Amino acid sequence: MPRAEAVCRDRSTLVAALLAVSVQAAGCAADGGEPSVAAAGIAPPVARVIPEQLETHGHTRIDNYYWLNQREDPEVIEYLEAENGHTDALMAHTEGLQAELFDEIRGRIKQTDLSVPVKEGDFFYYSRTEDGSDYPIHARKRGSLDAKEEVILDVNALAEGHDFFAAFPEVSSAGDMMAWAEDTRGRRIHTVRVRNLDTGETYPESIEGASGNMVWAEDNRTLFYTKRDLGTLRSYQIYRHRVGTDPADDVLVYREDDEEFSSRVRKTKSKRYIVISSSHTLADEHRFLDATDPEGEFTLFLPRERGHEHRIDHLGGHFYVRTNLDRAENFKLMRTPVGRTSTDQWETVVPHRSDIFLQGFELFRNYLVLSEREAGLTRLRVRAWEGEEHEIAFDEPAYLASLSANPELDTDILRFAYTSLSAPRAVYDYDMSTRERTLLKENEVLGGYDRADYVVERLHAPARDGAVDVPVSLVYRRGLEKDGDNPLLLYAYGSYGSSMEPTFSSTRLSLIDRGFVYAIAHIRGGQELGRAWYEDGKMFNKKNTFTDYVDVADFLIAEGYTSPEQLFARGGSAGGLLMGAVVNMRPELFRGVVAHVPFVDVVTTMLDESIPLTTFEWDEWGDPGELESYRYMLSYSPYDQVEAKDYPNLLVTTGLHDSQVQYWEPAKWVAKLRSMKTDENRLLLKTHMDAGHGGGSGRDREYEELAFEFAFILDLLGETPSPR
Repeated sequence: MPRAEAVCRDRSTLVAALLAVSVQAAGCAADGGEPSVAAAGIAPPVARVIPEQLETHGHTRIDNYYWLNQREDPEVIEYLEAENGHTDALMAHTEGLQAELFDEIRGRIKQTDLSVPVKEGDFFYYSRTEDGSDYPIHARKRGSLDAKEEVILDVNALAEGHDFFAAFPEVSSAGDMMAWAEDTRGRRIHTVRVRNLDTGETYPESIEGASGNMVWAEDNRTLFYTKRDLGTLRSYQIYRHRVGTDPADDVLVYREDDEEFSSRVRKTKSKRYIVISSSHTLADEHRFLDATDPEGEFTLFLPRERGHEHRIDHLGGHFYVRTNLDRAENFKLMRTPVGRTSTDQWETVVPHRSDIFLQGFELFRNYLVLSEREAGLTRLRVRAWEGEEHEIAFDEPAYLASLSANPELDTDILRFAYTSLSAPRAVYDYDMSTRERTLLKENEVLGGYDRADYVVERLHAPARDGAVDVPVSLVYRRGLEKDGDNPLLLYAYGSYGSSMEPTFSSTRLSLIDRGFVYAIAHIRGGQELGRAWYEDGKMFNKKNTFTDYVDVADFLIAEGYTSPEQLFARGGSAGGLLMGAVVNMRPELFRGVVAHVPFVDVVTTMLDESIPLTTFEWDEWGDPGELESYRYMLSYSPYDQVEAKDYPNLLVTTGLHDSQVQYWEPAKWVAKLRSMKTDENRLLLKTHMDAGHGGGSGRDREYEELAFEFAFILDLLGETPSPR
């Protein structure tokens, strides 16, 4: 592969050169073949090598691209922009396909739409979107849905003049005061502003450096909010603000000094208490305050204890506690009288069960609703406080049933959402006394979508250790032949106990309708099969996550769903770590890989306590300051394990202002791959220069990014079929 000797310092010259030769790439693709980098004649930018010696536990690593971690360095920006120019040039021949995919994706989504209104107090709250606008409009109606609409926050108006914008409101219980948090960079550092909804007055104060987490006290004039450490971005301070006063005079009510914990503030469903929660991977601690007495002192619920994870809510005279106390690894539900929180006084409401994972609960005056997971699938169970209990039944092989917005205690109506790989998200009201469900809304898919045209399956792939079978959820068009001649996109995550749910997406129809199988590997590290599934994919069991994914891929090939020539992998963030690990392990298994904001420089990041999330996550990955953890993490860290060998085609994305996975991790990974890989496959780095972890803001920007990704995948197959 031709290589430049140094990073180009004149981006305009580089981009012009790249675009000039892109015609050759387009000509190659027109023949139905796959244009390689060499055939295209496009030389990628090459990052300058500046060896940095990193020594830990007497072991030395040489990082040639450590210098890329200087966000303000003009040379770093020039390099990232040069990579963007290279990516644009190599993908220039797909611009027509990208436009086609964008129109498809956008054309399936109802542009003018309305969320299901939620009743809270005297108002029905909802958000709506309008054709031609990128952002939601938050609105409400007083008393009934026939009342006049009141727009409380038009995010489109606020976003004018910003390349990136995100904002969300928080309204007081009385409905007269609204605070909103806005982020203009994508780094999760917010400015909070306050408006009187009765008068329309926006108060002059603005609160800087906030996390966006905030809650109103019941006096409707006091706002509690969380501030971030501007270096590590850890949420660690809770302040009390009185509307109309200078934020410089706000009172610090809590500071979390343990760097492994972060804090947030919320209100119980009863609206009786303000709760400050401090949490890290293996422990929680809560403090509560009467919400009608915002200047009072917070009371400690229970001292933190390593290994004790719990969440509290309030009803009547009791706090209800979801807890893993006393080795209840799948959690149980307890309750204790307010003011008597010693665990020896706790009463069991739902006992621990080894085969059922208690995900969450919802309190009502007359009912308790449990969100549970059994055999990898969700279920909702309704229990009358005085009477029998029952389960809400669902019959698809792979689906998600989840609790929706239920802000009111005094109702017999439960609101829940349902979706599957073939069923668009639907919202129901369920009468817990009569057991009747009422469909309020199912997301409309434009263009004549018929779910009967699609098949959903749930399979189980044997893991190589013989200990487990890994669930796999799949969807494809009816009539597909399992002859090994189908393209397949395999998605997974496998970290933090986050379960990857088999939900519907109209965007992926652009692949499925072109003959793709879409599959989700529910690998260890998630929580699909309970807490043990998570524990078996973290810390010193982390490699199970990677081998599970490879075993699922091999299984799908053996079962005739696809072949290595047509198998594509996709993952983001910690799922991007998964992508980096599996391409080091089995690069020949995949035709192409999409790694979004990938966490790939594991050891260096987890050694640097100044980087956001590091201290908070030592109990997820390990602390490489300890020799055993260092050695284990080093053995799978994708950046450290890059070798001189062939790799599959790769599309890597990042955001310059990413607060969760710093942009330099994927940038360094790509630079090292360029210097070592022995193939001529594509290696593309796309940096969103005005965005963070979630990519660009706005609906059309999201559609454009998906169209680009799908074009990358489809183009690798050569001749692109038309959708059915």
